[in-house]
Amino acid sequence: HKDAYQVILDGVKGGAKEKRLAAQFIPKFFKHFPELADSAINAQLDLCEDEDVSIRRQAIKELPQFATGDNLPRVADILTQLLQSDDSAEFNLVNNALLSIFKMDAKGTLGGLFSQILQGEDIVRERAIKFLSTKLKTLPEEVMTKEVEEFILTESKKVLEDVTGEEFVLFMKILSGLKSLQTVSGRQQLVELVAEQADLEQTFNPSDTDCVDRLLQCTRQAVPLFSKNVHSTKFVTYFCEHVLPNLSSLTTLVEGLDIQLEVLKLLAEMSSFCGDMEKLESNLKKLFDKLLEYMPLPPEEAENGENAGNEEPKLQFSYVECLLYSFHQLGRKLPDFLTAKLNAEKLKDFKIRLQYFARGLQVYIRQLRLALQGKTGEALKTEENKIKVVALKITNNINVLIKDLFHIPPSYKSTVTLSWKPVQKADTSQKRATEDTTSSSPPKKASAGPKRDARQIYNPPSGKYSSNLGSFSYEQRGGFRGGRGRGWGGRGNRSRGRIY
Repeated sequence: HKDAYQVILDGVKGGAKEKRLAAQFIPKFFKHFPELADSAINAQLDLCEDEDVSIRRQAIKELPQFATGDNLPRVADILTQLLQSDDSAEFNLVNNALLSIFKMDAKGTLGGLFSQILQGEDIVRERAIKFLSTKLKTLPEEVMTKEVEEFILTESKKVLEDVTGEEFVLFMKILSGLKSLQTVSGRQQLVELVAEQADLEQTFNPSDTDCVDRLLQCTRQAVPLFSKNVHSTKFVTYFCEHVLPNLSSLTTLVEGLDIQLEVLKLLAEMSSFCGDMEKLESNLKKLFDKLLEYMPLPPEEAENGENAGNEEPKLQFSYVECLLYSFHQLGRKLPDFLTAKLNAEKLKDFKIRLQYFARGLQVYIRQLRLALQGKTGEALKTEENKIKVVALKITNNINVLIKDLFHIPPSYKSTVTLSWKPVQKADTSQKRATEDTTSSSPPKKASAGPKRDARQIYNPPSGKYSSNLGSFSYEQRGGFRGGRGRGWGGRGNRSRGRIY
C-alpha cells in the first residue's frame, strides 16, 4: 500500500479538498510507513503553512500523531516555531499540541523548545519562554519528574548566559516553580544563579542605567529566595560597599521610580537574612554614615530661643525607616559598634540627631492619629487616608527602632514589620515591638517589659509612604534592551526562516 500512501502525500499539491483529506489521512496511516516518515512529516508541514487557515488548523491539530520515537523532538521543534502564529485559534491549537506531546515525552518536548529558545527567531524565542513560564506549572507530577526538572535547570543555565532583563524574570519564575528547587539547597542554587547574573564581581557604575537596572532587577528576584538558611550576605555586602556610597548618583530610565528609595528598600529586606560578613565593621560604618545624612542635627537657636534663621530640616521618613532598619539588623551582629567602635563625640552627635528626629516624629504621629481618628472601612480607602495610614506605620517603625538605640547600651531586640510588607502575626517573643510609642522623647533606660498593648499602632495596612502608593513589584521591567555586556541587551544574530 506504499503507492497508495504516496498518492495521499502528493495530495498536498492538489486543491483545497485534496489538502483537507491529506491533512487527516497522512497522520492516520503514518505509523504504517516508517520508510516514508520524512516525506510524510514534510508534507504535513507544507499543510501547516497553507494559505487556507482551516487547512492549517487541521494540519496543526494532527501534528502530535507524528511524535513517535526519534520524531518527537523534531515535532516539538516544529510546534515551537508555529507558536509565532498570530491567529488565536491556531495559536491555541499549537499550545494544546505541545502539551499533548509533553505528556508523551517531556524531555524530548523540552529539547525542541530549548533548541528554538537558543537558536530561533526572536518572536519564537519570546513565545517559547512564555509557554514554559505559564504551562509548566500546570503539568502533573508524573510528567514533571526530578529528571525532567534537572534537564530544565541545565538548559535554562545555557539560556541565562545571554538574556534580556524581561527574559531573566521569566526564567526565574520558571525555575523557582520547580519542586526540586523548593529545598534549601535548591533555593541556594537559585541565589547563586541570580548573583552570577548580577555580576557582583564587577565595578559598580551608578551613572550607567543598564548597570543599575540590572542590579535592581536581579536583587528583586533574589529577595524572595532569602531565608534564615539561605543568606543574603553577598548582596548586602555589595550594596554596602558599592551602592550606598554612590546612592545620590544613581540613575534609571524607569519613569516615576524613586531609585534611591528602591535601593534602600531592597537593602532593608535583605538585611534580615544576612549571614556572617567579612568586613562587618567597615560595612556597618558605611551604613551608619549614610544614615547620618538623613538624620539632621537640630537647627541652631538664637539667644531668644527662636530659630536663628535656619529652615527646619526636612525629615525623610521613608529613607530613614529603611536605613535605620538595615542598621538595626546588621548592628545585632556587632552590638558594641556604637559604644566601642565610635568615639564619644560621634556617639553624642548621633544621640542628638536621634533625639531631634524622635521629637519631629512624635509631632507627626500625633497629627496622623488625629487625622485618622474614628475613620474606618471605606473612609480609610481614600488615597489621602491610605498615605496617612502608611505614614503612621513608617513613623511608628522608626520610633521603635530609635527607642532601641537610645537604650544604654544600645539594644537590638525590637522587631518591626517594614511598612510595605504584609503584617506578620506577633510572636510572644517579639512583644518588644509593640511597646507604647507616645512618649515625647526616647527613654534613657531599658524598659522593664512591654507596656500597654499598642499592637494596633504597628499594624496599619501595608504600603509605601509616598504619593505613589503601589508597593514595588519584583517583576518591574524596562531598561534592559540595548547593547551591554554579558548579553542583557540585544542577543547575537539568530538564524531566520524555517529551520524545520
